[in-house]
Amino acid sequence: MIYSAQIRAARGLLDWSRDELVAASGLSRSTLQRMEAGDGIAAGHGGNLWQVQQALEAAGIIFLPADQFGGPGVRLKDPV
Repeated sequence: MIYSAQIRAARGLLDWSRDELVAASGLSRSTLQRMEAGDGIAAGHGGNLWQVQQALEAAGIIFLPADQFGGPGVRLKDPV
C-alpha cells in the first residue's frame, strides 16, 4: 500500500510533472489526480496503484514504510 503523499513526494524527487508519471505508468491523468488528492492511503484500484509504484521504482524511487521514527516516505536509490 502506498500513500498519496508518497506519490507526490516521489514526483518531487524525480522532478517529474504529473504528465510524466501518467506517461510512465500508463494511467489517465484523472486517475493519477485522484490518487494524489488524499491525505492517507492512495485511492484507487490495486492494479493502478501497482502501475504507479512500478513506474516510480523503475525511475529510482524506494518506498519506505512507516516505522517507530516516522510515517511512510520515499527516497532515491543510491546512484552507485
